[in-house]
Amino acid sequence: MLKMAVLVSGGGTNLQAIIDAIDNGTIKNAEIAVVISNNPGVKALERAKKHGIEALVISPKSFEKRADFNDALLETINSYGVDLIVLAGCLVIIPEKMVNAYPNKIINIHPALIPSFCGTGYYGLKVHESVLERGVKVTGATVHFVDAGTDSGPIILQKAVDVEEGDTPEILQRRVMEQAEWVIMPKAISLIAEGRVSVENGKVHIEKER
Repeated sequence: MLKMAVLVSGGGTNLQAIIDAIDNGTIKNAEIAVVISNNPGVKALERAKKHGIEALVISPKSFEKRADFNDALLETINSYGVDLIVLAGCLVIIPEKMVNAYPNKIINIHPALIPSFCGTGYYGLKVHESVLERGVKVTGATVHFVDAGTDSGPIILQKAVDVEEGDTPEILQRRVMEQAEWVIMPKAISLIAEGRVSVENGKVHIEKER
């Protein structure tokens, strides 16, 4: 059984997609051991508690030094003995010591087709605003492993979404979530739980279904 820690910052729509996929059998042989938010009072915590999942708040604001927060976050995750850390709308920069402790065991969802519209400063609605400003015709979402860079780790899955006439950042954000994020994040977790994902020379290899 793959044990996961899911890190969140807000509403938890991607968390909900994972919970639903576990409940309906899309994700097999995996469970969420803990949900950790850097912000108190967010809906993601309610979603976790509603499903009987332990939900914690570890906020940088509770610590004098960022290093102390980093240590507390890593120690807490370690205490649950998880196999995979899932960043589901988590806006906290993951400390390098955590990346080193969990190589190719941290995954993130980014609301664009990496390497476009990614890296420092590209998060939330800013991604979709930039997509519309540039006038691209296709956007989407990417699930990738987390490394020491920003949105630079090996790509696991991507799904394209059409940009439509009259889109606002909010409308496009919703479509990308519904058509891409909520589809490929559970699928990536399922592939990892099945042991079908490996990283070779910085690229992801996915084994065919047995």
